[in-house]
Amino acid sequence: MRAGVPRRLFQLCVTVALLFSAVGPTAPSSRAMPGGSGRAQSAVVPAPETACGNASPRECLDLGLRAMGGRERLESIKSLRLDSIGHTLLMEQSYRQAPFLTSYSRIHETIDFARGSVHRETHLTWPEADAGQSDADTTLIVRAEGGVYRTPQGDRSCGLADLDSVGQELALGPARVLLTALAASDLHYDSPEVIRSTPHTAVAFTWKGTPVRILINNYNQLPDAVETLRQFNDFWYFWGDVRQRVYFDNWKVFQGVVYPTNLVEERNGDVWRSLQVLSLEINVPVDDSLFRMDAAIAAKSSQGRGWERPFLGNRSTALAPGITLYEGSWNATIIQMEDGVYLLEAPISGVYMQGLLEAARKLPGGAPIRGVFSTSDSWPHVGGVRQCVAAGLPVYILDLNQPLLERFLRAPHTVHPDLLASQPKAPEWRIVSGRVTVGTGPNRVELYPLRGASTERQYMAYFPEHHLLYASDTLALNDDGSLYDPELMREVSQAVAREHLDVKTVYAMHQAPAPWAQIESLLAAGGKPAKAS
Repeated sequence: MRAGVPRRLFQLCVTVALLFSAVGPTAPSSRAMPGGSGRAQSAVVPAPETACGNASPRECLDLGLRAMGGRERLESIKSLRLDSIGHTLLMEQSYRQAPFLTSYSRIHETIDFARGSVHRETHLTWPEADAGQSDADTTLIVRAEGGVYRTPQGDRSCGLADLDSVGQELALGPARVLLTALAASDLHYDSPEVIRSTPHTAVAFTWKGTPVRILINNYNQLPDAVETLRQFNDFWYFWGDVRQRVYFDNWKVFQGVVYPTNLVEERNGDVWRSLQVLSLEINVPVDDSLFRMDAAIAAKSSQGRGWERPFLGNRSTALAPGITLYEGSWNATIIQMEDGVYLLEAPISGVYMQGLLEAARKLPGGAPIRGVFSTSDSWPHVGGVRQCVAAGLPVYILDLNQPLLERFLRAPHTVHPDLLASQPKAPEWRIVSGRVTVGTGPNRVELYPLRGASTERQYMAYFPEHHLLYASDTLALNDDGSLYDPELMREVSQAVAREHLDVKTVYAMHQAPAPWAQIESLLAAGGKPAKAS
């Protein structure tokens, strides 16, 4: 469920905990606001033209290192132990868009720079979980050869986003970013910039193919922000070229090192998450057992394809003649109608979607694909929409989701171009703002907006001839048979009653078909299955 189903909470924690170099704005103090303190204002001190005068870029970095305690001190850091607290705005899956729901994390981390290793324990509090199931713990271990999540059942391979997170922390985190820049062969000045009303000198370079800028404060020579432009492997993958900026703030001195204890992360100009370091120890003894892991499993971590996983089509279920469900982490359905073929959902990525399109085109009879139903707004759920638009297919979307999807289509994809970037096309939207009937014959489908408090960004698809309902991203049964977040299905039940639908079977983005009577019984019992007598 938007990646929040309890049985999938471990994967969710993996995704949310993956980077944590982080975000969250702090309110400006009264002294930073014109007239806020009521005191007489001091004269404005003219800013120097640059942070470094006539110095070369390397000499400028040396000034930054001096401001942080000196190059020798930073180079002598072999390990760090940090205790931090943070929060993340759930932009990719909040039920109602901005203002966003927030998850919270407590992180205990050991960084071994000498061996390029990280041990990160995260306690996550998730707002969309069921009562009593909002907290979960993960342990991520990454070394040069790969990474794992340590679980009671043994090591599990981590994902590409985890490797990206650790790699960035080791090279571009506060303790190392200036040293990494010094080692770059293409170090140069970039255009200066004013941030937080303060002029900054920009020093730029390339790190592993990624453009990086460091913004150095003209007054004190501290590096106030680090900026990259890249395509991420986490939920931001769907936005293509993402400009990440991590602000360094709340500087404190630890063993002679001046270190920022607050990191605020923006992506594409939006504040996304924040991390506050509560304690920091430098050059702590590192126990080798902390980084012990199954090497064979760790090696698999870099071999994954992330969101660009292929469509396998190896778990198919015939829901009715001509209606085939393909189950996976995100489900999709191929519908054969009298006028052609329709696809229900365009999830995950262009790579996955291309495979689904090819499967539809290979159906006996060679009927054309007439359209795609995209029923919600969560980013993984619309990951294949760009591919559909590039293929010239009409896409049925909810009226409330059009602004988000328009931005999704406009997002630049130059770092890793997809089909739409190579072959731009205007979308052919089919807007769902009320009941919409599509097709004729026994597999015709009726689309209905849900309009509930938690489901207002979703619509359901009903096959009247088969009394079959697709409930978008609202239904998932937990391992004990209970309903995940019963409020979602309560709103679906209300919509079914409102539209006078005669439902016998229901399924959803993350749920195989289930009897409607079973779901209604669970709702009547507060989402819990009846106990055996």
